[in-house]
Amino acid sequence: MKYDFNERIDRTQTISIKWSAKLRQEMYGESDIIPMGIADMDFETAPAVVRAVKERAAHGTYGYGFAAEEYLMACVNWQKRRNGWNIRPDWIVYTPGINMALVCAIEMYTDAGDNVIIQSPVYYPYYDYVQATRRRVALNPLVNCDGRYEMNFQELECIAKNPKTKLMILCSPHNPVGRAWTRDELLRVGQICLENNVMVAVDEIHSDLILTPGAFVPYGTLSDELVSRCIICTSPSKTFNLAGLLVSDIIIPDDEIRAAFRQKMSPYYLWPGSFGTVAQMAAYNEGEEWLEELLEYLRSNARYIAEFIAARMPKVRYRIPEATYLAWLDFRKTGMSTEELWEFMKHEAKVACDNGAMFGINGEGDGFQRLNFACPRSQLEEALNRIAEALERKENEEAS
Repeated sequence: MKYDFNERIDRTQTISIKWSAKLRQEMYGESDIIPMGIADMDFETAPAVVRAVKERAAHGTYGYGFAAEEYLMACVNWQKRRNGWNIRPDWIVYTPGINMALVCAIEMYTDAGDNVIIQSPVYYPYYDYVQATRRRVALNPLVNCDGRYEMNFQELECIAKNPKTKLMILCSPHNPVGRAWTRDELLRVGQICLENNVMVAVDEIHSDLILTPGAFVPYGTLSDELVSRCIICTSPSKTFNLAGLLVSDIIIPDDEIRAAFRQKMSPYYLWPGSFGTVAQMAAYNEGEEWLEELLEYLRSNARYIAEFIAARMPKVRYRIPEATYLAWLDFRKTGMSTEELWEFMKHEAKVACDNGAMFGINGEGDGFQRLNFACPRSQLEEALNRIAEALERKENEEAS
C-alpha cells in the first residue's frame, strides 16, 4: 500500500476529546483507557489535505472566507464521480457541521409538540435535538434480524399518517448498525413520507465509507418527486478525518426549500473557515486514491474483528457492517445488564467504546457497545485483547 495506516499517532497533546487523559479520567474514571468510541479516525488524513492546510497556514492571514466556486465544485465533482449524482453548485449550503443543519430542519418543518421520526438505535444526538427544540421523538425502531437490521415499514407508515408527524431524520448509511439502505428501501421510505407530507432530512455523513462496494444509494438519485421534499446532509469530515475543521455541504435540490433554509441560516453569518475550505478542495480533488486504500484497510479491520470474536469471544455477536467504520457489538449473551456491561468495559476491560444504551431511548441499544475500528491494527488488537481477557477473567471468577 502507498499509505501507512499502521502508524500509531500520539494525539494526547492535541486537545483531543478522544485522547485527552484528563477527559478520559472525567468521562470514564480511568486515564489509561483505550478510547474506541468517539467517531473520528486515528489515522493521519490524506497527504494532499495536510499539504493544502500547511500551505494555507503559511500564508499567515486567516480572515473571513466564503463558499467560492472552486470550493463548491469540489463537492459537485465528488458527488458525480463517487455517486453518479449530478448536482449544481447553487444547491449547496454551508454549515459548520451536519448537526446544525438537522436542528435547522427540525425548527423549519415542525412546531413545538410535533413529531419527528427517528429510527433507533441511532446516533444519539438526534434525540437531544428533537427534545431540546420541544418536539417529540416518534420512534420507528429498526428490526434486528440476526444482526442485520431492517426497517419496520408498516409502523413507519402508521407514524407518518399522524398529522402531528412533520419530519423524518434518515440516517443513511446507518450509524451505528452499519446498514447501507437499498434503493427499494429508500424508495419506500420516500414514498411513505411524500404521501403523508413528511419532510425528510437525510444524514449521509458516512456515505463515502462503504465496506460493501456498490452498496450505497444516494437519496438524491431517487425520483425527482421524492428528492424535491428533502434536505441531504453531506461532509468530508468522516471520510477524511476533518471533523475539527467544521465543514459540511448541505445539498438541497428544491429552490423553495433551499431559499427557506438559507433564510433560516442568515442571522448566523456562516462562512467556511480558512482551513476547512482548502481541506475540502484537497480532499475531494486529490484524496480519492488515499480513500480507496483507507477502505481496504477498514475492510481488513472489520474482518479481523469477526475472526477475533469467533476465536476469543464466542458470547459476543458481530456482523460486519456494510458501511461506516463502526462495529456494533452485541454482548447480551454474556448475561450482564446494561449498567454492568458499561462498568465492565470501563473498569475491567479498560476500553472506552460508546455505550449502546445511548443509541436508543427505549432499550434498543441495551447490551451493545459501538466500537470505532478506524485505527491502526495494533491498537485494535490491543483493545480486543483487553476485552477478551477481561471476559475470560470474569468467567473464571464466576466458575470458581
